[in-house]
This record gives sequence, structure tokens and C-alpha cells, in this order.
Amino acid sequence: MREQQTKKFVNREISWLDFNARVLQEASEESVPLIERLRFLGIFSNNLDEFFQVRFATVKRISQSDLTGKKALGGIVATELLEEITVIVIDQQRKSLSILKDIEKKLSEENIIFLNEKEVSPHQEKFLNNFFNQNVGPALVTVILHDEIQDFSDNKAFLVITLDTIEKGQSKPLYALIEIPKQLDRFVVLPKEGDLQYVMLLDDLIRYNFHTIFNMFDYSSIVAHMVKITRDAELDLEEDVGKSYVEKIMNSVKDRMIGDPVRLVYDKGIPKKTLNFIMKKLGIGTTDSLIPGGKYHHRRDYMNFPSLDRKDLMYPEVTPLPIKDLNLNTNILSSIAQKDFLLYAPYHNYAYVIKFLREVALDPKVKTIKITLYRLSNNSQVVSSLINAAKNGKKVTVQIELQARFDEENNIIFAERLEAAGVQLIFGVPGLKVHTKICLIEREEDKKLKKYGFISTGNFNETTAKVYTDYTLFTSHQKILKDVGKVFGFFEVNYKIKTYKHLIVSPHYTATVLNRLIENEIENAQLGKAAKIKLKLNSITNYKVINKLYEASQAGVEIHMIVRGICCLIPGIKGVSDNIQVISIIDKYLEHPRVYIFENGGDPKMYISSADLMTRNIENRVEVACPIYDLDLQKQLLDTFMISWNDNVKARLINGSIQNEFKKSKEHPFRSQWKLHEYFKVRLDNES
Repeated sequence: MREQQTKKFVNREISWLDFNARVLQEASEESVPLIERLRFLGIFSNNLDEFFQVRFATVKRISQSDLTGKKALGGIVATELLEEITVIVIDQQRKSLSILKDIEKKLSEENIIFLNEKEVSPHQEKFLNNFFNQNVGPALVTVILHDEIQDFSDNKAFLVITLDTIEKGQSKPLYALIEIPKQLDRFVVLPKEGDLQYVMLLDDLIRYNFHTIFNMFDYSSIVAHMVKITRDAELDLEEDVGKSYVEKIMNSVKDRMIGDPVRLVYDKGIPKKTLNFIMKKLGIGTTDSLIPGGKYHHRRDYMNFPSLDRKDLMYPEVTPLPIKDLNLNTNILSSIAQKDFLLYAPYHNYAYVIKFLREVALDPKVKTIKITLYRLSNNSQVVSSLINAAKNGKKVTVQIELQARFDEENNIIFAERLEAAGVQLIFGVPGLKVHTKICLIEREEDKKLKKYGFISTGNFNETTAKVYTDYTLFTSHQKILKDVGKVFGFFEVNYKIKTYKHLIVSPHYTATVLNRLIENEIENAQLGKAAKIKLKLNSITNYKVINKLYEASQAGVEIHMIVRGICCLIPGIKGVSDNIQVISIIDKYLEHPRVYIFENGGDPKMYISSADLMTRNIENRVEVACPIYDLDLQKQLLDTFMISWNDNVKARLINGSIQNEFKKSKEHPFRSQWKLHEYFKVRLDNES
């Protein structure tokens, strides 16, 4: 048992690593289709990259300051935490390599063979040479290394080449650096040979062509080892008043590529001399994480491993369902005028969101459109619809968050497109990120302006909507939408704090309202009334909220929590959290919604929200939690929560001692993501 687990809180970084261990579990699960296992391995690696760029980097900055960081880090000294993280990560990397070998072995049994540079047969040679010359060679960046490493950018994989050159009869080492091009697929699919499908990693194809790349050198031997550097991803915005906000963001994004290194992953077979050379030139020190690995890094690319026309090795495709009474072929606003609708992607068709925006872009009676944008699809239909609306004379206002981490450049490009089309842009609120997901339109009806809109737990991104589970409420509830209008008013005039009658809005009210809602359950428990709290979250880290939930547990409030990621709360502590149970679900789809349900003495209060119960969401971001008033939608929200809660296939127990045990049950297997699709299909069939 970890030392901190005897306390009231789990350190958030350690809890995050526990979450990523659950992702790695999926990669190791025999019941998961092979190609999906490979993709989960990619997700694990991608998660770890971001962890080092953001969280490890933060702890490193604390360790380099005069502070111990114990208060912010759950009672652990920063330097000790860095050491613990490194130990855990090395162990996880070891497990991931073992899992990868197992997957590759099983893929070979399915006639899918990974080919390395030493295994190329004569009849494969022509294809690989042509592929390299046409596609790979022109894209390679090869740098001869001297005293300085000229380009070692963030989160890229590099081959460090050592050539034993012959100069005037003498052997002389020469070092070079080859960047693995990001714009190329990492996997080269060779023509099938009977039933056999060969796949070669781009790295090995490059190795296979060293004789072509370095043919101008006279060398006796050549070896290559892969390394990957991860840098601090924190944006450092300049104070230069002469530069625009957009310029500051762009310059900061560029600086991120050469930020302080925090992790070096290296081929454990690399010569010590070469490794020391790299570490010295990069300024890698004792507070950075050195992770020995195998021949291949950048395993995040496995997220996009090709399907190879092997549907039998992947999860079956599931067609999203329609929503009863919300017809994509008719006027959607007229339906929303009659009642609220709740979309639960990807079980429901996300096309309803695009249809809404397309419709209001054309409708001559629609006068204004206001929307917040955080992360967008590369070919965003949302942005296209907003541009269309502006061209049709609508007054379109877009709040676009330029500090959406790792999407800054994309969002600047989209912002420029929107501005060119005449869209009014709002770039954030000083000191806050805008993370809320809201849309408000005004339509002229009977010489008055009527409001319509939607509020979501997820980004307005049609690509991620296929794999992220999220709720979106379509509504014409005028009082709720009046509050939504106040949020947009706050964007435009930041010094005025609005009051809200229906929405729970960060940073001004979330802490107060949540405290009041929990306190109400405590009072009901003390009066002998039914008192329950149900929460579905990505993460919970805020100690004040956790302590309030502990207080509720001690008062007898029954608390059920579904937390996908970080959970600093420890359930089951005697006398502290006896009445709290927590599970985490990792499956085909990424569980992304935030749901708050309070029993309220038999008159439940239910909310969907963009906010996790993290300090950043409560204090440092603009977030919105929206009430669900419609009784049928309340039932739907409660039903879907309980379906997830009853999962006994992909649910793991979060209990503070042995993490990530699968929830055991004597009942028949109950896989919530499968059951949710069935649930909505039954609802649709029954209502038809």
C-alpha cells in the first residue's frame, strides 16, 4: 500500500498514472480485439507524452523553486514525487513492451507480420525501394551533428545515427540525426503475399535505406538508435504590449518546441558515450525522467494503426441512432420549440448539432448566433456553418479559446478564417480559459426575439463525437437561455459579475452552489430523508469539494461516483468515506460527460456540465453546468448513469488500496457501453 493512501487524498499525478494503467489494461486484455489492443497501446503512449509535457513539467518547476510543494501535491515533496513517477513509468513502459510483443505474436498468428530491415525478401525489395524514393526520402530531415544539436524539437522521435567513417585511412565517428516525419504514416503496408500481410515501421524502412541516405560517406559500419525528447508544454505569454494576443500565443507555441526538457526516452541499446553526448547537449539533468525503452518509441502512432481490412480484429461498427421526434430531414427548430431533447453521442447521431447550425445559418428569421469553441475537427463543419451564417447576414459571435492546449495553432487558423468571413471574435477572458460548451441563437417570431440553443458536456467536434461519450441538450427554455446570454455578456464585459438563476457558472458560483447542494443532502440525511449524490466525471482533485463529500458520507449520504481519470478522493476510509463508492470505466468509447445528480428529498436536481471537480474548472475556467428539467430527460439521465454504474465487465474499482481491480459480480456480464446502445434502441422502438 502506498504511503499516501493512508491519508485522505491520493496525489493527482499518481492517480493519473493509475488511470493510464487502466488504459494499458485494455491493451493487455485478451477479450479486446487485437487491432484495438494495439490502438489502446497508442492511447497509453499518447497519454504519457502529455503527462510529461504538462504534469511532470509542473512538478519539476516546483522542485526547482524554493517550495516543497507538499500542500499542492497532496503531502508529497516535489523531488520525491519526481522519483516515484519515474519508477512507476519505467515499470509501465516495461509492461507496455511486453504487451506489444504479445500483440505482435498474436497478430502473426492472424497472418499479420511485422517486418524489420533485416527480414526483407528479394521480391519485397523493389516495392520498399520505390516506396522510400517516392514517399519517404524527400520528406526526411537529416542533420549531421557537430558540437551542437541543431534540432531536437518537442515530442518528436529521432534516429541517432553513428557512422564509423574512413578518412585518410583512419576511422572517425560521425553522428547524424534523422527525424521521423510526422506527416507520413508510421506503418508501411506491403502488398499481400497469399494470406500473409506484411507491415513495416517507417523507422525500419529508413534503416533499410541507410545505404541510400549516406551514400556520399565512406563508412565501415552504421548503427541507429531511437530517442524521444519531451519538453515542458506550458505557454509563457510575453508581456510585450505591442504584440496582439494572437501573436503572443503563436510565439509561445513556437517557444514550446524548444522548452526545457523533462523526459528522454532512449533505446536501451544505445552506446553510453552517445547517450551522454545527447544528454549534455540537451541539458538533461537529474530532475528529468530518463526512460530506457526498446528499439521503437513514439508508440502513440499505434492509435492510427491501419485496419488492414480485418474487421474481425476490431470492434464492430455501430450505427448511431436517431432521436425520436427530432428529424434530420425536417425543421429542427420547430421540434425544439415544443420540447427539450437530449443527445448522447456516439449512441445518438451527432449530425443533429451540425443540422442545427446549418439550419440557423440559412433561416432568414435567425438574427444572431453566439457559440463557444474549444477543440475543433480538422475539417470542421461547425466552422463552415458559422461562416455560412455570417455570409447570410447573421450577426455571428464566436468565443474561441486560443489556449486550448496543443490546439492553439489550429484554433488560430480557424479564428483567421472566421474573422475573414465577418464573424465577431472574442479571445478569452484575462486570467481564465473558456471551457464551456454553449450555443445561443435568437430568432424573430411574432415580432419578438425567441431564443434557442444547445449546451454540451463535450467539444463541438464531429470527429471526436464518434468516440467520446457526451450529452448535448437542445432547448428553447427561455430562462435557461437568458442565463446563457449572460455568460456571453460576461465574455464581452469581464468586470461585471452576472447573477444566474438556472446555470451553475465557474469561476464565480460553482464552488458555492455545489457546496449548497451537498449541504442540502447532508441536512436531509440528518432528518432521516433519502439522501444520495451521483456524480459522473473525468476527474476530481479539488480538496475542498472532496472534504465536503467526506462530510456528506459521514452524515450518511450515499455517494456513487463514476470517475474515468484522476481521483484524489479515497472511498471506503473508515469513519471518513464509508458511504462513498467509486468506479472507473475504460472501454471502446472514451467516457467524457460530467453529470451531477442530487436526490433533493425526492425531487432530484440534475445537471450536465463541462466542468470536472478540479480546482482549474472551479476557479480558473469559465464553465457551465445546466439543469435538466424535463422529467423524461431526467429519467434518461438517471437510467444512463445507472447502466454505467452496473457495469461488471469494464468497470474498475477505485478504492485507495489495490487500484484498478475489475468489478466482480455473480450476475451475467453487463457491459455498459453495449447496454447503452441497446437502451436507446429499445426507447426508439417503443416510441415508434
